[in-house]
Amino acid sequence: MKRIKLIISYDGTNYVGWQIQKNGIAIEQVINEELSRLLKEDITIIGASRTDSGVHALGNVAVFDTNTRIPPEKIMYALNQQLPDDIKIVRSEEVAPDFHPRYTNCRKTYRYDILNSRVNLPKERLYTDYVYYELHTDKMKQAAKYLLGEHDFTAFSSAGGQQKSMVRTIYSLEVTEEAIVMPNGAEKIHPDDFPAKKVHITITGNGFLYNMVRIIAGTLEKVGMGIYPPEHVKEILESKDRRKSAPKASADGLTLVEICYENLE
Repeated sequence: MKRIKLIISYDGTNYVGWQIQKNGIAIEQVINEELSRLLKEDITIIGASRTDSGVHALGNVAVFDTNTRIPPEKIMYALNQQLPDDIKIVRSEEVAPDFHPRYTNCRKTYRYDILNSRVNLPKERLYTDYVYYELHTDKMKQAAKYLLGEHDFTAFSSAGGQQKSMVRTIYSLEVTEEAIVMPNGAEKIHPDDFPAKKVHITITGNGFLYNMVRIIAGTLEKVGMGIYPPEHVKEILESKDRRKSAPKASADGLTLVEICYENLE
């Protein structure tokens, strides 16, 4: 028996999330079924991050145990032949039998993408949150600094999580922007409009509470629109009161970028 680690990329649009549920098809379910068919064993994978419905991933991690003779590094190629186009394995390798993707120290990086424009572009609608009002990223950057370090993030967590501790450490939180260039100058519909752009919120921490990244994104959006001053984020954090923070931003804009394990990478 050996334990295989998979790094998984997926478009979460058509799924109810990572975890198997009764109300639709889950990413975990699809991989379990295709692995069991490929290896002719009853396979149940263990995932590192249970992403929500509509959330995407470039590098989620899962493990499973198997007796297969297929070389670990070849499993990804064989499995990708059977998986749908919106779920693919980008790496497969053998790891120690006691390696657990959820209980091993790691750093997780998420990116939240926002389309900031007067028009919601069809090509972007499944992979960004859409904000009609101009976002001032300088203010968002100021607010983000209050969230760095180790804190109790109760104010940025939805009810229903299963975490025993609300304390997490944020190692980095960056807000960047890129201009969107459209034909015939359409990025500015009227002369007094702001230029269309994408805003990226990239956050790395030792773990995240339920909906934590989406609530942080929603709160930083409010700062960018001028609804909250940057220093209000510090007050929200210290309040430990979920009612003080903004509604969570949409799932579409969230991508799990990577999970780095301290004892492996």
